[in-house]
Amino acid sequence: MRESNSRAGLPLSATFVKQVNRPGVYGDGRGGYGLTLRVRRMTNGRLSKVWVQRLRINGRATNLGLGSFPVVGLATARERALDNRRKIESGIDPRIAENPTPTLADALEAVIEGRSASWKNGGRSAEIWRNSVRNHADNLLHRPVDQIDTGDVLRVIGPLWTDRHDTAKKLRQRLSLAFRWAMAAGHRGDDPAGEALLAALPRNGVARRHMAALPPDEVPAALAAIDSSGAFPTTKLAMRMLALTATRSGEVRGMRREEVDGDIWTIPGERTKVGREFRVPLSPEALAVLDEARPYSDGAPDSLVFPSSRGRQITPDALSKLCHDLDLGMTPHGLRSSFRDWCAESAVSRELAESCLAHVVKNTVEAAYRRSDLLDQRRDVMDAWARHIT
Repeated sequence: MRESNSRAGLPLSATFVKQVNRPGVYGDGRGGYGLTLRVRRMTNGRLSKVWVQRLRINGRATNLGLGSFPVVGLATARERALDNRRKIESGIDPRIAENPTPTLADALEAVIEGRSASWKNGGRSAEIWRNSVRNHADNLLHRPVDQIDTGDVLRVIGPLWTDRHDTAKKLRQRLSLAFRWAMAAGHRGDDPAGEALLAALPRNGVARRHMAALPPDEVPAALAAIDSSGAFPTTKLAMRMLALTATRSGEVRGMRREEVDGDIWTIPGERTKVGREFRVPLSPEALAVLDEARPYSDGAPDSLVFPSSRGRQITPDALSKLCHDLDLGMTPHGLRSSFRDWCAESAVSRELAESCLAHVVKNTVEAAYRRSDLLDQRRDVMDAWARHIT
């Protein structure tokens, strides 16, 4: 993660470490032996401040967790960073030198390192893995891997298992791989994310979430992975437009130049699920996607905005296959669920969120409220969503 410290080059101070509340990566100056303070906002709104040291071990760049603030203060973090540097210069791997039991974070990194070579987009896929665990199991990451039991994992997975089953399933699989690595390395004798955990979870975990979706904070990394992939350019651009507009796959794949007027995209009724015309406010980021896609159209008003490599409409399977091949943990339609979750977390009213998604309203009171399509209000929401995911 790139350093975001506006005091770049200067050492950290105890006061700064205590008071900083802006998420980012803050380095300890040029003489800090790679020590950084990583500040992030967790899903519960609280700040997490974790010490991480960037080192090269056996020729590979490696991040070592040194503990969380305030349990580990600046002075202690510096001592640990210096000690690690001395060990490396003496030919000792600090990950196993005096602490033979790795943390869950260490185990996860070992799994990522071992699997990344087979991933089509190793760096981005690795970040998706890390974000998945950080967002939901941050309280477990810095505990020794042999001090985590099935109850600990159940408290993380359980609340997600019914309402966000696909997210929970991916998270359980990733945690299980980390624990199985620890078993193979001799650090524990069982997998607390394995069969015992599954037996304690509801048998039918899938409730109403039929399409795999990511937490809103993981969408930016997924889009970055798509952008960096080897997919055909219009396929990647269609996925980005899908995310930015929270529309349906068929609506984006069938999008034509004549449907766009300035910063408004009008989807004809025959192409919407509800059977009536729907106006979509286009954010600056969505307009940039249109500009980037322009060279792939033939210029005619009725030309497809996102033609396939053969000049035809992109197939639904092409978008789904892209998500699957990159191991993103989502489907194209799941982006609408991610948007809906973000609306709930961002205090966007239910009525406005449903209007953004062009959902049919069955309640007569709500229907009367929404005789207007709320275009101006929806524009503000979609602009904020675009800023969040780009």
